[in-house]
Amino acid sequence: MDIIKLVAVFAIIVVVMRMNKPLYISVTVGSIATALLYGIGLTDLVPVLGRGIFGRDTITLVLAFYSITFLQRMLEKRGHLIQAEKALTNIFNSRRINAMIAPFIIGLLPSAGAVLIASPIVDTAAGDDLTQEEKTFVTSFYRHISEAFLPTYASIILAVNLSGLEMTSFILGMLPMIGVLFLLGYVFYVRKIPKVEESLEGIDKANEVKRLFQALWTIMLSIAIILILGTPVHLSVIPVIILSYIINRFKYREIRSMFYTAFETKLILTTVVIMVFKELLTVTGVIERLPEYFSEMAVPPVVIFGLIFFFGTLVAGSKAMIALALPIAFATIPGGGISLLVFLMSMNYIAMQISPTHICLAIITEEHGTSFLSLVRKTMPVLISFVLIASAYSYILYSLI
Repeated sequence: MDIIKLVAVFAIIVVVMRMNKPLYISVTVGSIATALLYGIGLTDLVPVLGRGIFGRDTITLVLAFYSITFLQRMLEKRGHLIQAEKALTNIFNSRRINAMIAPFIIGLLPSAGAVLIASPIVDTAAGDDLTQEEKTFVTSFYRHISEAFLPTYASIILAVNLSGLEMTSFILGMLPMIGVLFLLGYVFYVRKIPKVEESLEGIDKANEVKRLFQALWTIMLSIAIILILGTPVHLSVIPVIILSYIINRFKYREIRSMFYTAFETKLILTTVVIMVFKELLTVTGVIERLPEYFSEMAVPPVVIFGLIFFFGTLVAGSKAMIALALPIAFATIPGGGISLLVFLMSMNYIAMQISPTHICLAIITEEHGTSFLSLVRKTMPVLISFVLIASAYSYILYSLI
């Protein structure tokens, strides 16, 4: 009955999402269904709401999202990502590098519109050596690689928080897979771009490196603090925001509006609702009973959850699957650790590259005048290769740890 009830709850959430309702509404409906199906009374519901809304994990997540968004606003104000792209062009003068690295750098900006900034760069770098469909893929693919591992994205922060693992461990564990993503895009498409380039005269390479650092130092420093000190995201980013205010000579009138615009209501509301839903699942006791259920199945639980994450992400989107399935996966496979998180997030990431719920894919196909299906076709060779490599890598990582 536990499995049937869970499937019913997830089905309700997906159905509400398919009605074009926001994630926070879908999960709220799912939470109500959970309370009804498991008979959670009002006396039990009140403390659940208290922990979900005001709990330490929830507050930490909200602060992380707020600080990251605030830093994003500062980067936008100074045009630092565009500056980084121009510096990169002058340093390497390589069409291949521009096609890969420039969208990746622009992808550091957690915004759907960032893909439109990357589009003309890739178009110029590829010229006539890639088809329009291939340009669409390269633009979308490399712009989104940062979403697979960087704590500047809500899905990464949420996943690491729900898993109970350290951000540093996750980032280091994902780095080899990031290298695989760059390599696969290169092997299948980017290598078609000619290697030989004309030399640029009169370019001060040292000055361009300096410009690149000036543009990206806030992001690099934030990540370095997280990796080296292991501090929570908001405690790593807030000091960087203060430094940026001083070093980049911001005036108070420039950042005054950021205190309000950095508070993205839908993202914060979604976070709170997800944490309440997690608390509800915990109270039902179903998470504690799931390992016993899955141990009776012939298929290993890790394979089941890998499939759930892949196909669930296609339908419900990245954050929805993380919120719904990650706590259950870690309860079912208690010894999974970092290898399990890397595996599930790899499935989550690559599925989003062909998910109709991914707004960026609609934006980029419209920009290039191509179809969603053509983008899916171009993605499939990379997707299949990545799934196989990620599965093998996660197994090796699990064996070593």
